[in-house]
Amino acid sequence: MKQVLADIWAYVLSNPRKIFLLALAGVVVLWVVFGNYGVVARLRMEAENRMLKDLQKQEELKIKENTRRIRKADDPETIEKIAREKYNFSRDDETLFIIEDEK
Repeated sequence: MKQVLADIWAYVLSNPRKIFLLALAGVVVLWVVFGNYGVVARLRMEAENRMLKDLQKQEELKIKENTRRIRKADDPETIEKIAREKYNFSRDDETLFIIEDEK
């Protein structure tokens, strides 16, 4: 083991410029891969972008549905339906039976 370390140390001392350039290249590669704008950050941002686009599509569908419901709210039949279902209203000539579930 000592011989191997001695050989490595002798190589480093005999080729300092080469070792410096290799170390510099290693640092640059690490910076490109793991830096703020590196490959890993780019992949993370792409995944977040896809997720946000999907969320945007869902919200746009909700907006369209709500817009349709708002436009339909002026219709007297729709108002009557909501009043009957939600507030248990009835017409004058009707008898209303409310059945509650036992829990």
